Amino acid sequence: MLARWREKLSDSISDFLVISPSNPAGYKENIGTKLCWYDNVEGLPASVSPDIILFAVKPQSLAEILPIYKNHFGEKPLYISIAAGKTIAFFAEHLGAEAKIIRAMPNTPALVGKAMTALCASANVTSAEREIATKLMEAIGSAIWIEEKYMDGVTAISGSGPAYVFLFLETLANAGISVGLDAEVAKKLALATLHGSVHLAEKSGETFEKLRQNVTSKGGTTEAALNVLMHENALKNLLQEAVQAAVKRAGELV
Repeated sequence: MLARWREKLSDSISDFLVISPSNPAGYKENIGTKLCWYDNVEGLPASVSPDIILFAVKPQSLAEILPIYKNHFGEKPLYISIAAGKTIAFFAEHLGAEAKIIRAMPNTPALVGKAMTALCASANVTSAEREIATKLMEAIGSAIWIEEKYMDGVTAISGSGPAYVFLFLETLANAGISVGLDAEVAKKLALATLHGSVHLAEKSGETFEKLRQNVTSKGGTTEAALNVLMHENALKNLLQEAVQAAVKRAGELV
């Protein structure tokens, strides 16, 4: 996310200040223009007064972290959270009732500029501040605004969703290997099939159900495979159970 913001939004953002005790991306050695790295909030110059503070940390650590930011910056900045399960009410409790809070849930395709990010905001966030958040998230992919009550569902579908897709690719490639395909060939077939199918689904305007039916000839190979996947709603039930488990876990993180 930071790399894409620096690439696409440097003209509109004066400085990027990163606070983290770890340095996984090597930025301390390659700080470059407009980027400074600090191990903690206390290390920031006293003159720093950020317009936007974005939390991208484990949800379990926020209760400890937020009071530190409240003491340093108060309710002036726009606070953006990327943390599953942590509600606007939770942030207001720790940052102050007047704090302006936006929750964002992107996913890992942000690494290639293809993230899907859902956002929701506290009532005191202005339309201009919503536009700023939209601009930030569209720099890493696509963005959509929703009501907060749907955020756990978003987390379960698009937040965790890439892992489901990668598992599907892994399983499909392994199935190819099991019927004699070379591992690299099976990987390429699985990737190209998924990529092409997604592109078709985006461009065709047809429902997912109709697209599936279009591939399925009566008495053919696809029907034989789908008879297994759809037997007693096996795949449907499995995915619904998985999504419900993710939603339940998101609720437990509050």
